[in-house]
Amino acid sequence: MDWTRYRSPSWDELMDRSGQPHPAARPLIDYLTHLSRKELAERQATANLTAKAMGITFTVYSEGRNVDRTLPFDLIPRVIPRREWDRTAAGLRQRMRALNLFIGDIYGPQKIIKAGVFPRELLQDSVNFRPQCVGIRPPLGVWAHICGSDLVRDGDGRLYALEDNLRIPSGVSYMVENRMLAKRVFPELFETSAILPVDDYAAQLYDTLAALSPRPGEVPVIALLTPGIYNSAYFEHCFLAQSMGVELVEGSDLFVGDDDICYMRTVHGPHRVDVIYRRVDDAFLDPEVFRPDSVLGVAGLIRSWRAGKVALANAPGAGVADDKVVFTYVPQMIRYYLGEEPILPNVPSYLCHDPGQRAWVLDHLDELVVKPANESGGYGMLIGPRSSKRQREQFKQLITANPRNYMAQPTLSLSTAPILGPQGPEPRHLDLRPFILSREDIHVTTGGLTRVAMKKHSLVVNSSQGGGAKDTWVVDTDEVA
Repeated sequence: MDWTRYRSPSWDELMDRSGQPHPAARPLIDYLTHLSRKELAERQATANLTAKAMGITFTVYSEGRNVDRTLPFDLIPRVIPRREWDRTAAGLRQRMRALNLFIGDIYGPQKIIKAGVFPRELLQDSVNFRPQCVGIRPPLGVWAHICGSDLVRDGDGRLYALEDNLRIPSGVSYMVENRMLAKRVFPELFETSAILPVDDYAAQLYDTLAALSPRPGEVPVIALLTPGIYNSAYFEHCFLAQSMGVELVEGSDLFVGDDDICYMRTVHGPHRVDVIYRRVDDAFLDPEVFRPDSVLGVAGLIRSWRAGKVALANAPGAGVADDKVVFTYVPQMIRYYLGEEPILPNVPSYLCHDPGQRAWVLDHLDELVVKPANESGGYGMLIGPRSSKRQREQFKQLITANPRNYMAQPTLSLSTAPILGPQGPEPRHLDLRPFILSREDIHVTTGGLTRVAMKKHSLVVNSSQGGGAKDTWVVDTDEVA
């Protein structure tokens, strides 16, 4: 493959601005240079067929139908040097310690509000604050056991935290499957390069869940609660349950007895469940407490959880910190709870609930990315530089009507990495979602899920809007040397 014409308008993950590979990416680029375009196209086709055969899909909702699609996979990996990643992982562990302390404080004494560090009105207007969780202390004091934090690299080459996903973060199965595909495509490189593994995620997740069991000393019974086959992440639910060797259940498979114990229905009669990794939103989790019309959850589940008879991951109510407005206060949380300076910087943000910041945002909509507090999947956003006057006027009205629900960030010059295009390598924008598991210690995946905008010039990487994925290689350059 010819790299002589490859240039990116942004900071690139593989190549510097002079057209030379970064040191950590040099073995990969040298290897790819000796492969013809035809050979790479054949390997890409093999990867696509393998992904289809393995059923690596996600579900999108289009015109009233559920459509399963194979997640587009680009075979050219992203490369991150281990020294950079070690610092990034330390920053993610720091964020998770602070976020879990924040959630516990919000459902407890609310010291951070009394200290004037976090505004009370933001909590009062939070759609994810659950009054039913006030006074509860979950096992180990951990509320968000699984988090997926989205990171982006700006034109200065520095990684920034874009948002934290603490309700029901998804995508980790694609991280693991992408590695399996990459090993099939480039087996030689995995034999000669010091690429750190991601294969232990299922074991780490199992240990995280098992540590929550209310029956220590016994082998825990763990179940993954799925909304069912029509959920967009159902492939991931099946993948994780199978990888951990735990039960995959729907709400109708479980019930809570008069003894407040959660049971699973089996052909041999009721069987106690100790830990539930739930992939069902809070609102649908228990019709006794939340939405009474829910058929996805389990009646009495919150009662069982409050009684300490079953553990839930993530804990109900953890979504109070999964809010793009609350996100902007994470640096203050780190300073308040930990007495430390943030290792990983936040993307600069503007809060529309603040009159001064709101006025500035309304005057600069054509320059900013505006996000609603609780949407996901890239929906409900305004990308100012690519918006129409009509769209900006619409967002002015939305922000003015409900300022608490909106925040804004500068339009970053997101880093790029090459994809395999018809004529050779082409730059595409991307982000990174590492996964963090919290128990008594905190485990961070080596790298994470790299999501890539497959469309030229696009900044939207979400799979539901045409994005794809790459394998992420954290490379120990010291070992290579």
